[in-house]
Amino acid sequence: MNALPILVVEDDNDLREALCDTLALAGYEALSMADGPSALELLQNQRVGLVLTDVQMKPMDGHTLLREIKARYPYVPVLMMTAYGLIEKAVEAMREGACNYLPKPFEPDHLLAEVARYMLPSFDVESGEVIGQDPRTVELLSLAQRVANTEATVMITGESGTGKEVLARFIHRHSSRADKSFVAINCAAIPENLLEATLFGYDKGSFTGASQAHAGKFEQAQEGTLLLDEISEMPLGLQAKLLRVLQEREVERVGGSKAIPLNIRVIATSNRDMADEVRNGRFREDLFYRLNVFPLPLPALRERSQDIIPLARHLMGRLASSVGRHGMVFSEDAERQLTQYSWPGNIRELENVIQRAMILAPGEVVECEYLYLPKVAVSEYTSPLAGNPVNSPSMDMKSLEKAHIVETLAAVKGSRKQAAERLGISERTLRYKLQQYREEDS
Repeated sequence: MNALPILVVEDDNDLREALCDTLALAGYEALSMADGPSALELLQNQRVGLVLTDVQMKPMDGHTLLREIKARYPYVPVLMMTAYGLIEKAVEAMREGACNYLPKPFEPDHLLAEVARYMLPSFDVESGEVIGQDPRTVELLSLAQRVANTEATVMITGESGTGKEVLARFIHRHSSRADKSFVAINCAAIPENLLEATLFGYDKGSFTGASQAHAGKFEQAQEGTLLLDEISEMPLGLQAKLLRVLQEREVERVGGSKAIPLNIRVIATSNRDMADEVRNGRFREDLFYRLNVFPLPLPALRERSQDIIPLARHLMGRLASSVGRHGMVFSEDAERQLTQYSWPGNIRELENVIQRAMILAPGEVVECEYLYLPKVAVSEYTSPLAGNPVNSPSMDMKSLEKAHIVETLAAVKGSRKQAAERLGISERTLRYKLQQYREEDS
C-alpha cells in the first residue's frame, strides 16, 4: 500500500526544501507550497495524508490555513510548526483542530515521529486494500490504523453488510501480527451445541464422535488475530466461559484438563446496539467491557455517500470475470441514482445490484434501467407509512429504511426469503429488523 503524500506549507524556501528532503529520506512523498492559498488550491484535487504548516506566513498565516482546511477537509491532520515565543497560539491552534505543534528548532527524528503518529492511512481503490473516500471513512480508517499498532481488543459495530470483517482484516494487516493467522468465526452461524467445541477445541473422547483431539479457533489463531463475528449472538452461558478465556489468556479444550496459554489479538463485531443488549440482559456487562476496549462504529453506506461510486466501480471490476463482462462503466444518470438510493442492505446489497446490472445491460454502459432499484431514491420516494417525502425533515434515514423494507415485503407478498434477497440482507437480519419495528410500534 503506497503512503499518501505529505503537504509541506512553508514560506522560507531553504526550510521548506530541508523539510521535504527529510521526509523523502524517510520514504515519504512530499509536496510543497510556499503559502496558504496555493496549498488550498492543491488540496482541491490532491489527497494528502498530513499537512505540515508553519504558523508565521503571508498572506495567509498558519492559523487561517488550519481553519480553512478543517472547514473543507476535517479529517486531514494538520501539524503546526511554530517558534518558542508563540506556544500560546499553538495551544489555541490545537483547540481549533491541529493534531499537534512542533516548536522550532526541532530534530528530524522528532518530526518523523510526529508524522508517523498522525499520518492518515492510504486506501488504494486499485489494490482492493480498502475502498473509502468519504470523510467519515477516512477518519475511521485513521483510527483503525492507530489501534492496529497496539494489542488493544477492538469492538466493531455496524449494520449488516457494512464491511465489519473487511475493517477487521484491515486492522490485522496493519498490526505486528500481519504475517500470522487471521481466524474468523461467525457466532451466529454455528449451532449453540457446537460453538463451544469450535471455539475452544476438544480432546479425544470428550463426547460421542470425538475420535481425535481438535484445536479450536483460539488455538488456530495463536500469535495472530481472532475475529469473533456477531458476538452478540453468543449464548449467555458460553459468554461466561469466553470471559474467563479473555481474562486468563489461556484456554482449556472441551473434555481436557490442560490450560493452553494464548498469545492472540481479539476483534469482535456486532450488528446490534451492544449497550442495549447489556441493558436487556442479553449480553454480559463484564464481557462487554472486556471486548469494548477500543470501539469502532462503522457507519452505514447511506451515511458515507462519497464511498458509493468508488465501491460500485471497484465491485464492477471485481465481478467482471465472474459475469464475463469486462470494460463496463456506469452512465452519469446511473451513478446519480446509486448515490440517491438509501442502501438498507449496505455494501452487500450494492454488490447484488451491480452484479445484476452487469448481466442485464446489453452494452458496455450500465444505464439506470438496468439497476432495478426500488423507487426509494432520496429525491423521489414518498413513504407509504407516513405519507411524507423522504427529504422532509419529518422522515429520517431510519424511517426511510423501515418504509423500504415494508414496501419490499409487500411487493413479494410477505415472503421473507424473497424480500431478503431483494434487499441484499440475510433472513436473520430481516427478522431482527422486523422485530425492532414491532417493538417500536407497540
